[in-house]
Amino acid sequence: MSEHDIKDNVKTVKSIVPAIRTTTATGSTIDTLGYRALLVQFETGALTDGTHTPKLTESDDDSSYSDVAAADMQGTLAALAASAVVQVGYIGKKRYVRPVITVTGSPATGLAASVDGLLADPVNLPAV
Repeated sequence: MSEHDIKDNVKTVKSIVPAIRTTTATGSTIDTLGYRALLVQFETGALTDGTHTPKLTESDDDSSYSDVAAADMQGTLAALAASAVVQVGYIGKKRYVRPVITVTGSPATGLAASVDGLLADPVNLPAV
């Protein structure tokens, strides 16, 4: 592995699969065990109606989740726009992170959106 080898240093986790969102979507868990860094990426396509607000939640036990404090994120989250990529770094200390897209306004056709977690700086190489 070279010092520029990103493939063996990053693991991507699909948390919210690409789909049209007309109701709130809670992502699958991103387990940070074995990694020292997490970037969460919200990606959008067409937006026709409704308000779609992203957030991160965190947990010690993968059961009881609470909202991530602004101090535990690098970057900020605001209502999602069409055709955008929004990234925030998680710098909190909890093991489990779940993204959420909260939908308001009773949209008929909503927003195309998905969310990935990019785990980096693994404790052991290569990242698996």
